[in-house]
Amino acid sequence: MKYKLLIVDDDVAFCELLSDYLAGEDFDVDTAHDGRAAIDKIRTAAIDIAILDVMMPVMNGLDVLRELRNFSQVPVLMLTARGEDIDRIVGLELGADDYVAKPCNPREIVARVRAILRRAQATSALPITAAPPVLVDDVELRPNERAVYQAGQAIELTSTEIDVLAVLLRNAGSVVEKTTVSNEALRRKLGPYDRSIDMHISRLRRKLGSLPDGGERIKTVRGTGYLYVRPTDNGGS
Repeated sequence: MKYKLLIVDDDVAFCELLSDYLAGEDFDVDTAHDGRAAIDKIRTAAIDIAILDVMMPVMNGLDVLRELRNFSQVPVLMLTARGEDIDRIVGLELGADDYVAKPCNPREIVARVRAILRRAQATSALPITAAPPVLVDDVELRPNERAVYQAGQAIELTSTEIDVLAVLLRNAGSVVEKTTVSNEALRRKLGPYDRSIDMHISRLRRKLGSLPDGGERIKTVRGTGYLYVRPTDNGGS
């Protein structure tokens, strides 16, 4: 299967070089050189993943991502300027799956893209008996559908958010180290200043809200990781 990949960057020479490299890695590559053109292409074409630069004319990458998440959960790899931590944090808060700082090695981009696509396709080929649903209180994860339901209602999550939540739900009631979440959900090691897991957790908290009894659903264990609370951990039966 050839994945359809969209590169969104106003640097035409960079797009051409990266397109050639990705085509050599067996991707079907398209490009857009401003944010509005990117939105139009994602609306009309079957894009499997987008590589999205933050600094662009007409509509910057963060605004593109903000609008994109109103109608699509297509995986997004953000390209940020080296040292611009705020862009990375905001991008992850808006629903980016991961980021790479420019200037960057095309091999790193390919590795990140493939990791994101593996997460998105992780269960699509499994027989239905291989990955049973995980139910914790009012939240149900259906791995074979790549879907999450809360009180019977579907919740819109990105592929990365589903994988982070899966790690927490399968270990509900136990503290999961941040390094474990990164290794199992992002399929990569956690860097010393990497805030990506924190941002994905923050989005999950906003989307899932509190427990039915009003208690905190996902707790941060300072210096260690996260705890997805079972009803009994919160004083329930």
